[in-house]
Amino acid sequence: MRQVSSDFAPPLKLIAPFFRVGVWFFLFASLSLLFFSANFSYEQMNIAGWLHMFMLGFVMMIIFGAMAQLVPVALETGHAIVDLYYVIFPLLLLGTIGMIIGFWFWLPLLPYGGLLVLSGMIIFASENLLTLKKTDHKNLTTDTVKWSNLYLLLGILTGFALALGLAGSLSLNISMLLKAHIFMVIGGYVMLTIIGLSLILIPMFSLAHGFKEDAVELAFKLVLYGVGTVFLGALIGIEFVMYIGYLLTIVGILFYLKQIYIIYKLTVRKELDVWAKSMLFAFSSLILSIILAVLYFLSGNVGLLHGTIWFLLLGFVSFMITGHLYKIVPFLVWFERFAPLVGKKKVPMLHEMYSKTSADFMFYFTAIGVVISGFGLIFMSDTLFKGGASFIVFGSIFMLQSMNKMLGFNEKDYDNV
Repeated sequence: MRQVSSDFAPPLKLIAPFFRVGVWFFLFASLSLLFFSANFSYEQMNIAGWLHMFMLGFVMMIIFGAMAQLVPVALETGHAIVDLYYVIFPLLLLGTIGMIIGFWFWLPLLPYGGLLVLSGMIIFASENLLTLKKTDHKNLTTDTVKWSNLYLLLGILTGFALALGLAGSLSLNISMLLKAHIFMVIGGYVMLTIIGLSLILIPMFSLAHGFKEDAVELAFKLVLYGVGTVFLGALIGIEFVMYIGYLLTIVGILFYLKQIYIIYKLTVRKELDVWAKSMLFAFSSLILSIILAVLYFLSGNVGLLHGTIWFLLLGFVSFMITGHLYKIVPFLVWFERFAPLVGKKKVPMLHEMYSKTSADFMFYFTAIGVVISGFGLIFMSDTLFKGGASFIVFGSIFMLQSMNKMLGFNEKDYDNV
């Protein structure tokens, strides 16, 4: 288990808005699912709007907030320009809202929202790379920070080009560029970020140590090369090259799962709290997503493609995020408000800073909803899909309640426990 220091952590007031707004977007994205059909195309404007609400408003918003905390802690160096996060947040928020309105209601607004998002992400990636230059550490985490942010820059540039193309300002091969954009962001940024940070967070929270990292190092290289190959294939318009990239990426993820299994076998903490249950559900969803992807490539069944994306995003990515929020947010609040009181008075344990009942309701409602809606997409059943979405809405409400309690927890709350 790698040791991390909290000496370089930025203030809570800088990070908290990312988490607050992120869970609100999770709720809005969940409610929006009730208005969609189980049979759709990824080139539909309303589907693109929902994906950007989920990916930018929820996934990226939470990841950016978490990275503001975790990157300097893992690299053991302060941010190059930490105050830039006060600029990144409004740019990402306003840009995301602008893009959603553009996709759903008024297409000419799309490039303007995209420009705000592009600006915010360029600042974010540049600040991360500048912070990376300050450290002498050379390990898998620093490699993932470097490459994930470079892929993020490529992904958002292709996304901005797509926005111009959809608005009629550029003539582009929308289908190919869309594949490049999606793979660079989800595979190149989100997946590489998860690989790098989970190697720190999962052993830390499960108390696992003494494991070799050969599998995850190979996973990183395969995903890195796989995403790059898909991007190249999309740019030159050769599907065969893209399939090679898909295969490399899937094999890389399998090696990542092998590393997680190695860590799991060494886990000391066996308690199935909301974090542990979320991790089990997330990795089960990732395995199911890979199986569905293979079946899709063999059969061409569109429902299997929908199921692949669904269990990857709503099953794996969202539960990796929500599960870790129950560890990261209480620690940040505790470190700022209660660490100075250690030795002077009784201070709370991290699990006392949120309601276990609300956390369990969040997990079970969301997990049941993801499974039901996922099979609704596979079998193209609106009844199953919207029924599952209803469960996810309730889960997102409990997530919002938990976040508000965790961020607002103070000495008075603990004294009244």
